[in-house]
Amino acid sequence: QSLDGQNIYTGCCTLRVDFSKLTSLKIKYNNDKSRDFTRIDLPFGDGQRTLDTSLAAVFATQNTIFPSCAVPAGFAPPLGFPQGPGLSVSAVPGAFGSLAVTPSASSGQMTIPDVTGIPGNSVLLVSNLNSEAITPYGLFILFGVYGDVHRVKIMYKKRGIALVQMADATQAQLAINHLNGQRLYGKIMHITLSKYKTIQLPREGQEDKGLTKDYRNSPLHRFKNPGSKNFQNISPPSATLHLSNIPSSVTVDDLKKLFASKGSTVRDFKFFQKDCKMALIQLGSVEEAVHALTEFHNHDFGENHHLRVSFSKSTI
Repeated sequence: QSLDGQNIYTGCCTLRVDFSKLTSLKIKYNNDKSRDFTRIDLPFGDGQRTLDTSLAAVFATQNTIFPSCAVPAGFAPPLGFPQGPGLSVSAVPGAFGSLAVTPSASSGQMTIPDVTGIPGNSVLLVSNLNSEAITPYGLFILFGVYGDVHRVKIMYKKRGIALVQMADATQAQLAINHLNGQRLYGKIMHITLSKYKTIQLPREGQEDKGLTKDYRNSPLHRFKNPGSKNFQNISPPSATLHLSNIPSSVTVDDLKKLFASKGSTVRDFKFFQKDCKMALIQLGSVEEAVHALTEFHNHDFGENHHLRVSFSKSTI
């Protein structure tokens, strides 16, 4: 009740808080309309609209952050609310949409200017995955677009749920902002902050079937080098992919056939005029591009040439 009468933004979006006549809540779906934090296995709900990735809610068991509306033109960013007993509410990082990301000059770590209130947790809970198609490596490649993935764990008894541990909380938040609500292998991913602070590796003799992987020392990390251009090239998933490290012996037809081999529809293709090692490829949809990046980033062409794939800010 301490939030009653408070403004989410300066001069607007005034909260009205009072006791409800209901004695309990019955939740059928976990989506942007409702959520049961004790039942992560609930369905998303047929006919429901997908989560808006720029307004994705970030939920954690110990510290709940509520989804917010977009900032109206001319209004200040959201203000912190006074805390009542047992309540913790902070600014909503998920409401910032495409965040500007800059490398720290001293450490090379990613920072988000003027954003506060991001929880310190770097472990993500990813649910509603296609249990028949998803692998730890696939999640490592996809989430690695937005940060360096340290560990991945697919639940042994619930293969449609996984944990992804990023290098830090900023990278975890970027992954939520850009990947929550995206389709992967035909299913809409739901991504929130996990209650766990780290992913534990299986004990010796513990049955795991290769579902837990440690990628801390992987050479495929995109952000390990301070000042890398990858810091400035982070963008949301798009139907156009940027390809690099293409061998001179590989032709347009070779690349078109490669992407078509996994079901992608190639709409357009263009080599860079000044550098034939790079190209843009436009696929039939964002979903196809997400799938293709997961499948073909680090594809081995032979002779020490591995394809590099990222989402493009440009179109053909």
